[in-house]
Amino acid sequence: MSKTNSNTNESMGGVTPSQLIDETIQELGDWRGETLSRVRTLILEADPEVIEEVKWAKPSNPRGVPVWSHAGIICTGETYKDKVKLTFAKGASVPDPSHLFNSSLDGGTRRAIDFKQGDNIDEERFKALILAAITVNLQPKKRP
Repeated sequence: MSKTNSNTNESMGGVTPSQLIDETIQELGDWRGETLSRVRTLILEADPEVIEEVKWAKPSNPRGVPVWSHAGIICTGETYKDKVKLTFAKGASVPDPSHLFNSSLDGGTRRAIDFKQGDNIDEERFKALILAAITVNLQPKKRP
């Protein structure tokens, strides 16, 4: 399906991050799982070189947070009772002419998209946003 980070695999006892994300989606078993699955598919369609990881596992969230990366974190996917939140690590630097970002708009670095039950996903514009985020990640680091 996608590349995985081998360092992350070792800490999960051989279970790949992609498998953990699959399990998370199956456990949700509702519109949130369907939405997370759909955006995941779109991310992987936009860039087959994306690496899936799972980070920040803790007692309150033992499965951790799905993370999609290419030359750095593109976005994370978190589920809440009323939404699926995709947080773009460098979202404030990502051009968003379609105004898909609808959350965390006041932050200096991140931006997010909150998907609520019944929301439609503009697939082509979403994929364009993923590619724009990757372009930002690929830009040379600025030196002070």
